[in-house]
Amino acid sequence: MTEFFGSWSKRQPSDDDVVETVETVETITTTTTTRKTVPSKSSSTKTTTMTTPAKLYGRELSAYDEVDVDELLAKLSQEELTMLAKEVDPDDNFLPPSQRNNYACEKDPTGPLNRKKLIEHINKQALETPDRPEVKPYVPGVIRGKKWIPPPPPEKVRDAEEQITIDLGDEYEQALTSATQEEIIDLAAILGFHSMMNQDQYHASLLNKGQPVGLGWDGITKATKPKVYPMDPPNDTDPDETIKRVKENDQKLTDLNWNNIKNISDEKFEKLFEGLKTNTHLEVLSLVNVGLNDRTAQLLADALQANSTLRVVNVETNFISPAGVVQLVKALLTTTSVEEFRASNQRSQVLGNKIEMEITALVEQNPTLLRLGLHLEYSDARHRVASHLQRNIDRIRQQRRSQNSA
Repeated sequence: MTEFFGSWSKRQPSDDDVVETVETVETITTTTTTRKTVPSKSSSTKTTTMTTPAKLYGRELSAYDEVDVDELLAKLSQEELTMLAKEVDPDDNFLPPSQRNNYACEKDPTGPLNRKKLIEHINKQALETPDRPEVKPYVPGVIRGKKWIPPPPPEKVRDAEEQITIDLGDEYEQALTSATQEEIIDLAAILGFHSMMNQDQYHASLLNKGQPVGLGWDGITKATKPKVYPMDPPNDTDPDETIKRVKENDQKLTDLNWNNIKNISDEKFEKLFEGLKTNTHLEVLSLVNVGLNDRTAQLLADALQANSTLRVVNVETNFISPAGVVQLVKALLTTTSVEEFRASNQRSQVLGNKIEMEITALVEQNPTLLRLGLHLEYSDARHRVASHLQRNIDRIRQQRRSQNSA
C-alpha cells in the first residue's frame, strides 16, 4: 500500500484549497478522495470513488471486445495451435470429447478394439516385467525397516483401565476365589456377559451341558458342519377331493391345507369358497402361496361373512392388494368365530398410512379377533392393534375363568 500527498494538477494549491489525495493500490482498484475546504463560506465535503477496471496483459478487457478470434487463430501455426490446445480446455458439451481433452496421440490406429488380445497383452507385459529388487531381502523372523512402537495411552485411559476394588463380603469372595474356570464361565453366561465367551461356551451354559474341554477364556469356536435337514415333502392334498368334502360338509374335515400347491385355477377357488358358505365343521383354512388375487380374495371375503365356524384363516404370500386385505379384515366383522387372521407378504410390501388406519379401525371394532398377522409400518397402528388384541384376550380369559368356576 502506497500513500502520498500532493496536487492532482500541475498548478500550485492556493490558500483556500486544501487537496488531499490518498491512493490505495490493491490488485487493480484505485480510490481517490478529494476534500475541498473554503474558510470564508460554509464547508462542504466531496468524495469521489474511482474504480479501475480489470486488465489483461496490460490492456483493459473492453479492448478485446472487437478482436476477431478467428482471424487470430488463422495466423497461428500448427505448433502454436497444438500448444494452445494443451493450455485451453473448453467446457463445451457440443464438442466431442476428443476435441475437449488434452489427449494428443500421434500414433496411427492398429485396428478395431479386441478386448481378448488387449487383456492377453497386458498379462504378458505384467509377467515379463521384472519385479523391483529388494533393498534388503526377506528373512523369516527378521524385521525390515523401523519397527512401529505404539505410543503410550493417555493418562485418562490408563486411569479408566485401572481395576476397581469392590468389597463383596467374605462369603462371595471365598466362593469366587475357589470357583473353577468353568464355573466362572457359567456365571458370566447367566449374567449375560456375551463378549467374555464364545458361542459354544454360552450355549453350553444355557443348556447345562458342561463347558467344552480346553477352551477357557481365550478359546476359539471351531467351525462345525451344518446340520442337513430333509426337504419338506410336497403338499399332496387333492384340491378336487377337498372341494367335494367341503361341499358335503364332512365332519372329519376340520383343517384344510392347500399351502404351496401350484396352478390352482380360479374355478376351483370359486367352488371352494362357495362350499365354505354352508360348511359348519371346517375350523382352519390355510391358503399360503397359492396365487390368490383380488378377485378370489373378494370371493373369500363373501364366504367369511356367511361362515360361522372358521377360527383360523391364513392367506399369506399371495398377490392380494392392500384394498383386498381391507376387504378381508372387514369381512371378519360379520363372522364372530375367526380368532386368527394372517395376510402378510402380499404383492405390496408396504400398505400405506391410509390402509393401515382403516385396518386399525376395523380391528378395534372386532371383539373376537385374538391374533393378526400383518406387517404394520406405523407405530400408532401397531400400538392400537396390539392393545385391542390384548383386551380381547383378557376378556376371553376372564369369561373362561368365570365359566370354569361356575
